[in-house]
Amino acid sequence: MPNGATSLLWFIAVIALIPLALWLLKRTRLAGSTGGGGAMRMISVLPLAPGQRLVTVEVGSGEERRWLVLGVTAQNINTLHSMLPQAAPEPGAPAAPAFAQLLGGLRKNGDER
Repeated sequence: MPNGATSLLWFIAVIALIPLALWLLKRTRLAGSTGGGGAMRMISVLPLAPGQRLVTVEVGSGEERRWLVLGVTAQNINTLHSMLPQAAPEPGAPAAPAFAQLLGGLRKNGDER
């Protein structure tokens, strides 16, 4: 086999292996995905208006962990606040009363006077 034909076969083999390598990279954690054990996770999302959200994310690990409150729009992401991580409520724990419930309680107390 001439030298040019051997080079062409190697070239074709390398080109054929590229999709396989990309598929393997996508299937493994080598792609840099931050699945369960990543250094960043979303804590909560609060939609404000179409295209506008308030997002709380946890970044870092160990003593360097921080929660960032981000204002997210279609054009920008702004850091609004940074704080130490808060304790997440335990499943089944009673939720904090909603603002409407607090306001209703204040109205009832005001009517009794």
